[in-house]
Amino acid sequence: MSDTATTVPNATDADSRGLRKTRVGEVISDKMDKTIVVKAINRVPHAKFGKIVKQISKFHVHDERNEAKIGDRVSIAETRPLSRLKRWRLVEVIKH
Repeated sequence: MSDTATTVPNATDADSRGLRKTRVGEVISDKMDKTIVVKAINRVPHAKFGKIVKQISKFHVHDERNEAKIGDRVSIAETRPLSRLKRWRLVEVIKH
């Protein structure tokens, strides 16, 4: 038997870290330095009645270059804790 089947030469960085959650949302605040607040809307059926309801989540997001402004649609990804509230980082600004 060959041991080449056990080694994986092309393992990507994402495979070694595991999957990271991603969200798309709207910037609702950019008043802090290098931090934005993003509102993400999730539509799910109600547990008892089945009606589709909106769940709104707010995320504090690390924006290194202060490029996102209020009203922008952005893509964010989960990351290690950066401060007391920041656990997300800005991936890209989708629409200004």
